Amino acid sequence: MNRRAFLFHAGAAAAVAACPEVSSAASQHAELVLTRSASGAKIPETYTGLSYELAQLSDPEFFSPEKRDLAAYFRLLSANGVLRLGGNSSEFCWFQADASTPAPKLHVPPSDLKANWMPHRLFAITPRAIDNLAAFLEAANWRLIYGLNFGHSNPERAATEAAYVASKIGSRLEFFQIGNEPDLYRNPSNGTRPPGWDFDDYIREWTAYARAIAARVPDARFGGPDVAGSSDWVIRFGEQAPQLIHGKLVALTGHYYAEGPPDDPRVTIERLLRPNPAIAASMERIEAVARPRGLVYRMSEGNSCYRGGKPGMSNAFASALWGGSYMLEMASLGASGVNFHGGTASMLTASLGDHNPGLDAATGPQTMRGGYYTPIWSEPGGPVKAMPIFYGMMLANQFSGGTLLDANLKAEGVNAKAFAASHGRETRVAIFNKDAAQPLNLTIRAPEGLRRARVWRLEAPALNATEGVTLAGAAANEHAEWHPQTVDTLVPSGASVRLDVPAASAALLFLEEA
Repeated sequence: MNRRAFLFHAGAAAAVAACPEVSSAASQHAELVLTRSASGAKIPETYTGLSYELAQLSDPEFFSPEKRDLAAYFRLLSANGVLRLGGNSSEFCWFQADASTPAPKLHVPPSDLKANWMPHRLFAITPRAIDNLAAFLEAANWRLIYGLNFGHSNPERAATEAAYVASKIGSRLEFFQIGNEPDLYRNPSNGTRPPGWDFDDYIREWTAYARAIAARVPDARFGGPDVAGSSDWVIRFGEQAPQLIHGKLVALTGHYYAEGPPDDPRVTIERLLRPNPAIAASMERIEAVARPRGLVYRMSEGNSCYRGGKPGMSNAFASALWGGSYMLEMASLGASGVNFHGGTASMLTASLGDHNPGLDAATGPQTMRGGYYTPIWSEPGGPVKAMPIFYGMMLANQFSGGTLLDANLKAEGVNAKAFAASHGRETRVAIFNKDAAQPLNLTIRAPEGLRRARVWRLEAPALNATEGVTLAGAAANEHAEWHPQTVDTLVPSGASVRLDVPAASAALLFLEEA
């Protein structure tokens, strides 16, 4: 785990075999009791997000209004989503305002580049790329988190870029981030800052950038510290930054990669799907700092396995169960959003210093050269395609705008999670049965009497299946056309309803009050 000591990591686990097939074991009876939550927390409409390398903008046509199918996939995923641009490559991007703008000096660490996981070249971003991005966001009806270069830049450069971005993106701009994973800067695998550089150095330099940007963009808003793994940095940032840029910090941000690296044989489907109690523990600490200060926490970059994902896991059905469950777990803990990372293979590989450890982990020939975890496949010359994790995200997005309910699942010995939220007189319930062997025979008890229940199912032939993933019996085509085809109808008894959830599957219920 050289590149990322990721946030909320639960620690090492023993080597286990992947579990590709679903067992026909007898159903385990379980009970799910729904009650009104004392907090009554509402999930933001903008909860669902995607994250891309900022270097994607070095191709000014990647995010453009001409990419109709890509914009349609964004809309299918969420009608009000948030795109975050950042990643490793953001520390090597520079804004070429015009032909006379000089490039910054490229810093190459003196250490062995084979052990360095950062890009070794610069990426120019032109005004045309920002103009096209603004039109793309308009077409998708999405908002933007924009990451600025903190590794190879200066406050004046950042302010010039921020001013142009703000002028073009306008009200769709959520906030700026300054830098990517600064808690790793001093490590040889990063090398952006010298050994010994620490949080006190970071907050001093960050403040200089933020103040320069605010001088050019008076209504600028900020999020941070966008760390790889240090929840302590998030807490210290939340305590100190608001006093340094009064009223302009709106969000705390960090990253979460559940597993990695992909060429570690201990990284398996079974380990990915295991519960991680450290998530709740870390969120409790962060929320204790964020809430009193009027801040929110957003997981701004993450996925199933860092360094591009693991083939046969990150691009398989297991990632859909993991991703959908993780999104709703974070919502239940107070997060304001989740952005899963992705993009084109070339940019993701470049962001890792042109390493591609996923290929080393592949068990056979790979047509996919990188970015195994990307939610939307959008390679040059090919059709746009939803990857398995996309369907888990689609399921979770049905909770956006809802008010959380307490969901107490009693399923002894079964690896399952349940979540619920009310949407007016309808309650939506998601059950993720991540157990490869145990089906669930579930009794759901709602707070009110029920009139009808409809069910969408998230299914695939196997946990390691990279094809055949469906939600409500349907998959999206290359133009992002998707409609539910298989919708089960259940007849409730009073305030209760029975539901079978097969092993290695998920279900989304729409419960209508009587």
